[in-house]
Amino acid sequence: MKVIDEYINTVKKELSKTKISLKQEEIGIVNEIKDGVAILSGLDNVSYGELIEFSSGIVGYVIDLTENEVGAIILGDYLKIKAGEEVKAMGVKLSVPVDDKVIGRVVDALGTPIDGEGKIKSTKRYPVERIAVGVIKRRAVNQPVQTGIKAIDALIPIGRGQRELIIGDRGTGKTTIAIDTILNQKNENMICVYCSIGQKTSKTASLVHLLKSRGAMDYTVVVSASASDPASMQYLAPYSATAIAEYFMDKGKDVLIIYDDLTKHAWSYRQISLILRRPAGREAYPGDVFYLHSRLLERSCRMSEKYGGGSITALPVIETLEGDLSTYIPTKVISINDGQIFLEADLFNAGIRPAINVGLSVSRVGGTAQTKAMKSVAGRLKLDLAKYNALAAFSQFEGELDEETKKLLKRGAKVTQVLKQKKGQPSSLASQVAIIWAATNGYLDEVDNDKVSEFEEKLLEDLRLKAPKVLSSIEKTKVLSDDDLKVLEKIVKEVAI
Repeated sequence: MKVIDEYINTVKKELSKTKISLKQEEIGIVNEIKDGVAILSGLDNVSYGELIEFSSGIVGYVIDLTENEVGAIILGDYLKIKAGEEVKAMGVKLSVPVDDKVIGRVVDALGTPIDGEGKIKSTKRYPVERIAVGVIKRRAVNQPVQTGIKAIDALIPIGRGQRELIIGDRGTGKTTIAIDTILNQKNENMICVYCSIGQKTSKTASLVHLLKSRGAMDYTVVVSASASDPASMQYLAPYSATAIAEYFMDKGKDVLIIYDDLTKHAWSYRQISLILRRPAGREAYPGDVFYLHSRLLERSCRMSEKYGGGSITALPVIETLEGDLSTYIPTKVISINDGQIFLEADLFNAGIRPAINVGLSVSRVGGTAQTKAMKSVAGRLKLDLAKYNALAAFSQFEGELDEETKKLLKRGAKVTQVLKQKKGQPSSLASQVAIIWAATNGYLDEVDNDKVSEFEEKLLEDLRLKAPKVLSSIEKTKVLSDDDLKVLEKIVKEVAI
């Protein structure tokens, strides 16, 4: 007995020296795997948006919570996961790495580089899903985003912190407007994030090549979820892109983010929801599809100076069918945004590019986000175009019209020609102000329609040679002063002779 007591005491001493720590893990089982979505059971305490890890090492993202099961999208090769496999809740939310070094890179929906230029060393991560900044931390939108596109800067101005929808049929130049806007930010102190959703890989590659050749990748991040990627990656891409944009906004910088396009994003979410057997509503979209885009676009804003003063300006793209703005997704996204730029197929086919329908396009920020120089010349432009559009239907009866009406039609036709712009050639603020002033003051009335672009080139060339101070003054002060106006008028008259 004595030996046994000594042995027990020895064991007790050894056990007292050993520190036992318990680690609690929540383990579940895979019930089903279908097209990138896993149906799980046993994860009773898991939360929406939480990461989970399968025993095969693949990670998932919880997107659906029901009474008895959990739905998760797979962030990897779902074919490697088998029914009956164990799955563990990781206790953390999905996030993406953020750093200044991400500028100039092409990354996927998880922030992993896919451009073959090595890893991005980052010590900071931002959550993919984040509640939008409250009204108290925001301030009014009154600083312009110069797109370099005359029709937009003059008629549908966009402000820093605004959400302006680009909408139109396929092949009407929606992406062109977005890319030209990026190209024009070279000297505007703005970081750009381009999010490609469901596009061909070749299209994204050619776009990146264009940005590199024009020096725009020096201030641009490209987030790509191509058509060949799973629906889960296409679903996550815009949220990840917004997280990257928020990182720069929190540093007090201005960011332009382009979602190209949210129609395909809605398709990917519909695909995931149908697999999860969520009840389908209008056009087979789930009932929460409004929340899908509202929680994304509400994150774009302009912060007050107290909270850094940064901003995110969003240019979401939506594709229509036969110009129908009343379908479900276009209607829904229009209601979330602060205006829309509507591109019309008939105008595009008629050679008017960008094919902006001025009547159906609107900016709810308007002149508040316009420079004084542009505001001083664009007021007449809107009036001339409005009159022209109202009278254009009667232009075939020109012989019966009075001289004043003929003059208005002639002026409107010239203004329409002035607003035409070639792809990849954004205009500076000063050059826009100069040609628009010439058009609205009648100096182009007697110029043939096919000679308007020549007139514009000659005017800008003369201004650069004879009055460079006028151009630099407008660019610097954003105002068309009386002295600048006198010089501009003199040169316009010389060109018009």
